[in-house]
Amino acid sequence: MKLKLFVSALVVAGIACGAYAAKDPVLMKINNKEVKLSEFEYLYKKNLEQQVNKESIDEYVDRFVNYKLKVAEAEALGYDTLPRIKSELDGYKSDMLAPYLTDTEMEERLVNEAYDRMTKNVNVSHLMLARGRNKAEDAHQIAMMDSLRNCIINGENFNDLVMKYSIDRSKVNNKGEYGYITSGIFPYAFEYAAFTTPVGELSRPIVTDYGIHLIRVNGVKPDDGQVEVGHILRTFPRGNVTDSAKVAVKATIDSIYNCLLAGQDFEELAKKYSQDPGSARNGGKLPSFGRGRMIKPFEEVAFNLKDGELSKPVESNFGYHIIKKYGHKSVPSLEDSKARIEQMIKSDERAMMPVDSKANQILKELNFKKNDKLGEYLKSELAKHGGFDSTFVTDVVAKSNFPMFTYGKGISCPLSKMAKKLNGKAKYSSNDIAAEEMEANVDRISKEEIVRYYADNLIELNPDYRNLMNEYREGTLLFEVMSKEVWNKAKSDEKALEERFNANRSKYQWDAPHFKGIMVCAKNDSVLNEVLTAMRPMTGLPEDTITTKLNRKFGLNIKMVRVISKQGENGMVDNIAFGGKKVESAYAGYPVYAKLFGSVIAQPQELADVRGLVSSDYQDVLEQEWVDSLHKKYKVSIDKKVLQQLKKKYK
Repeated sequence: MKLKLFVSALVVAGIACGAYAAKDPVLMKINNKEVKLSEFEYLYKKNLEQQVNKESIDEYVDRFVNYKLKVAEAEALGYDTLPRIKSELDGYKSDMLAPYLTDTEMEERLVNEAYDRMTKNVNVSHLMLARGRNKAEDAHQIAMMDSLRNCIINGENFNDLVMKYSIDRSKVNNKGEYGYITSGIFPYAFEYAAFTTPVGELSRPIVTDYGIHLIRVNGVKPDDGQVEVGHILRTFPRGNVTDSAKVAVKATIDSIYNCLLAGQDFEELAKKYSQDPGSARNGGKLPSFGRGRMIKPFEEVAFNLKDGELSKPVESNFGYHIIKKYGHKSVPSLEDSKARIEQMIKSDERAMMPVDSKANQILKELNFKKNDKLGEYLKSELAKHGGFDSTFVTDVVAKSNFPMFTYGKGISCPLSKMAKKLNGKAKYSSNDIAAEEMEANVDRISKEEIVRYYADNLIELNPDYRNLMNEYREGTLLFEVMSKEVWNKAKSDEKALEERFNANRSKYQWDAPHFKGIMVCAKNDSVLNEVLTAMRPMTGLPEDTITTKLNRKFGLNIKMVRVISKQGENGMVDNIAFGGKKVESAYAGYPVYAKLFGSVIAQPQELADVRGLVSSDYQDVLEQEWVDSLHKKYKVSIDKKVLQQLKKKYK
């Protein structure tokens, strides 16, 4: 990734996003472009954080002005209009928007909440009613559940009401008693009620996609962790299972159990006889699991076995199991669990909760106000039209400028924006219900509309985001213009580099002798000896000719390396040139090495020996000359009073 000057490597998400209302005077003008105090202070503070020796404001002003002059030149050259640059900036903007449109505190709270629930199990009983077809029917079902809840509170038997009213098919076997459950199995709303309702009490009615739920919490205990088991299963026949059929299956599983007692291998018998195809191919082994993941008889035995212990045949609804316990593990730490928890959160209704929470904050910040007269207006228009249908959507709603809500400084959103959200074929029993269902769309539309406005105007609404985006934009432009005006020139101007080296040889002196030459690394000693043997007849030929011939002959069996290094910088050089101990080559796959050409020299002989130093010095010269020209080209003015106030603040 390109190095962006003045761009920090770490962006902290979730910076507070209040509208910027504080006074923000102009500190300076560069080429008539204003630089506000907030921008300068933002970069100065970041600069302080990155430095050991703190730079004064006066010192930083000089660097900052030079930085802004370079950006001004980049803009004058049109770099900010290049499609490549615009595309890069758009991509960065998209990446940076996400933290500002998410409640990061809620994200962290959800992770901690999920981990806390991983550490405990809750024993629950459950009654479920069906969802309605619309909001009104849902309200009726919730009211009915409230009535059932009151009946239980007043002494009626929970299990009896489950058997009479619950649509949960598992009631046939459990009468609504689920036993202990773990987190991450049920819908979040269900889980939230189960883990927050006090022991012995009833939850309020809970709505999920599956139905209307009432939960009774019977107990709480620490989580038992997970177990690792294998099983051999012999299944009951499908349909009604007779006693004689059970006896036959039991006889088969008993014979397998006796074989295990006699010392036969569990995994081999599982592969041969288990009727659970998923686990049989793995020798009966199942993925590790916690409480609430398996049918109750199987789970109880699995958790009660000792590590390495084998169970007697266990009956379940599916058949008979022989369970072997391989081990168990406790709940992992929050750090080890975090990635899995975050993935789990992203896959259920919690995924949108931080986004929705942030949207609510934005609505409040931008003074969202719903039109209290919207409901009356809809009912009136429905009455005039004769009811809700597709033509009402196209001829009335889609053409209406009636304001659904307002936000910001008097911005209103017309009813016409609701048209695409409506199903013209929907059927409602009355105009009142139709109006109510239509009005329910306002919440979603307002969040979409206002959050979009907020994102589009975030640079104006949020100073932190504005500074961040401007920093990245100018850093990108700075890189481009520095490459053209300084770095590429210094790199490609061979004549200027040679002249600088020759004119300043005394400056480019070493403090110790260096080995300069070419080394060959080989796949093995045999190849290395062949290389050295092949070189002997080539004595007197130019070095480039010899290396070319050797490369052609030995190909990928060798690796030639040009080196210039003083003692202590390279283990291979230390061994060959300075009498150091034998080491393995630094190049993987080429462990042995030898010198092809070269010798120890006291001082640099040519530009190539110190190219990096010469090039760096030449870059400094070019940059200074360029900056001097920019000071002549662009006008710079600084408000001394504003600067003085800032200096007092950082004394």
